[in-house]
Formats: sequence, C-alpha cells, structure tokens
Amino acid sequence: MDFDFNEDQESLRDAVRRWVDKDYDFARRHASVKAGGFSRQAWEGLVGLGLTALAVPEAQGGMGFGPVEAMVVMEELGRGIVMEPYAQAALIAPAVLAHAPAELQAAWLPKIAGGEALIVMAHQERGARYRFDQPSTRADGLLLSGAKSLVPAGDQADAFIVPALSQGGLALYLVERSAAGVSTRPYSLQDGSRAAELTLINTPATLLVGPQQGLAVLEQAVDIGIAALCAEGVGAMEKLVAITAEYLNTRKQFGVVISSFQALRHRMADVKMQLELARSMSYFATLKLGDEPASRRRALSQAKLQLGQSLRFVGQQCIQLHGGIGVTDEYIGSHYFKRLTTMEMQFGDSLHHLGEVSARMQDTAGVFA
Repeated sequence: MDFDFNEDQESLRDAVRRWVDKDYDFARRHASVKAGGFSRQAWEGLVGLGLTALAVPEAQGGMGFGPVEAMVVMEELGRGIVMEPYAQAALIAPAVLAHAPAELQAAWLPKIAGGEALIVMAHQERGARYRFDQPSTRADGLLLSGAKSLVPAGDQADAFIVPALSQGGLALYLVERSAAGVSTRPYSLQDGSRAAELTLINTPATLLVGPQQGLAVLEQAVDIGIAALCAEGVGAMEKLVAITAEYLNTRKQFGVVISSFQALRHRMADVKMQLELARSMSYFATLKLGDEPASRRRALSQAKLQLGQSLRFVGQQCIQLHGGIGVTDEYIGSHYFKRLTTMEMQFGDSLHHLGEVSARMQDTAGVFA
C-alpha cells in the first residue's frame, strides 16, 4: 500500500507548518495560555489559511477535502500544540451538519467555512465515564435542560451541538450560545487550553438529527475526533522527540554530550518505536473512517488505545531524559508533556478503549463461533 502523500497534501502540510512556525511560536502560545487558553487572533489565522473550509463541501463554500487532508493538518497543528479547537469546529461540526436538513446546512456550513461561526460539540457529562449514549440532558419538544462538561472553548463558541434524550432516543440539537437559558463557566485544562461547563435551562434549540439516527451520527463524530486526536498526538510526539534529541546532543556531562551514552540512546530508540507505532495506528484510524460502523468503531478504539500508550511512554521518557528542566514552565518541553497527558484523557482514556476493543473482539468471535 502506498502511504506517500500527493503534491496537494504536501503543499497543505507546508502551508500549515509555516503558519505554526511563524505565527504560533512558543512565546505567542505561552501568552495565550496566560490569557485564558484561547486566542481569537490565532483562530483568525487558521481561518485566513482556509483551514475552516477544509471539510465543508464545495457546494457550501468549502474545499471538500477528506480525512487524509484533515490528518495532515492535525499533525502540523500538533507540532505546534495549537490550543484552539480546530478539530471540533472544522472537522466534527461539518460532519454532523452534513446529516441535518438542507436548510440548516445552507445556513451554517458557509459560516463555518468562512470562519464566521465557531461550533463545538458538547457531549460529555459529569459521571458519564466516556459513555455518551444515555445523556442526562433532556429535550421537551425543542427546549433542552441539562449540563455538559469540558466543552472546548465553550464560552467563546457561537453554538453547540448537544446530544439529548428525546422520544426514547438520542437526538442532536444545535444550541446558540446567545439563546435563553444558556450559561457557561470557563476554565483552563492542564495543557492550558480553554474549556467550559455548559448549563441549559429550558433552552430553545434546533433539531439537527432525530432520535432514529442521533446515536449513529454522534458515534461517527466521536470517531472523527479520535482520528484527529491521533494525528495531533503524532505531530506533538514527533516535535517533542526532536526537542529531546537536540537537548541530548548539546547537554554535556563528564566532558561529552550525553547522547553518546549507550543507555540514553537505547531509551531514545524505544521512544521512536512508540512514535512510529502511534503513526501507523493514526494512518489506520484515518483510513478506517469510511468503513461500516462496527469495523470503524473497533478500529478507532484500537488506534486510541495505542495512542494513549505511546503518549504516556513518549512524554514520560522525554521528560526524564531532560531531567529537572523538563518540567519547568519556561521550557517548551513541559508544555508538550502537558498536552500529551491531556490527549490521553480525551475521547476516552486507554482503559476505556481497552474495554471497548475487548468487547468488540468478543462480539466478532461470537459471530464466527
């Protein structure tokens, strides 16, 4: 199988990498963290590159690119540990809206493509432990009541995609942040990014996907998020490994650079092996997004499980190879470690996906028994 990227994909990678290196360097990111974890200027930079139009169909003013192009972009954003919720707003939201009525697609997709609307998914709830098929949020007609947690840039978003129980099933609704009964409480996550608690009290909403298809569309949206996270993790790990290698090649003990110590070279070899395992599973996840649901869900859980193991190993080993400087706030390596640690917990931690993989393997074995 040919895993080489075509000319357009490489050009896209180069454009995003140049923007990250020039407009999202460590000093600017550090300032954004201290300002609350979301930079409107950085978001406008992504809009200016046309990245918010990446997954929007051409008929709605977008570029109509697919999962591979999204993976390329996420790898480069991961290299820069970009905090703005690009995957949520530019990859997940268009995928969900693609299942909405035509008039809603016409109203919102061009706004997403042009950067006029920042729409994020609000699907997590306290105590749910990554299970999203039975939310406590309820719909009474088109009025929603409930609470959602860890909503990316929740106090900055223009609208939310909210799963809620309706007529015995799970439906997806669009809730504008300016609607009555909406309140948000923002805070920073460990990696410095911005999230919020979202509370809805008899809040007017618009039905996107009815209860007959709601769960299937939500599962697809989560899988898109996992694939994006895998690619982002690969980019972040690749950059942290490069930073660590540079440190080992310059730090001296006993008059020689510590990269000459055999024990440290073996540890770096193990780190690079974990990086390549994660890269392979990231490719696997991206290519499986078009499969039928059961195969897709199993593949995405397998990828997230490997990603979680690699994130933890690479992050911890690279920090240990740095020594004390690796955990200081002034050093860039610590921020990569924080981001990797946060990634492991998003869209289901390793233990959750280990259970998912085990359950689906048992289901498959039952079919062939």
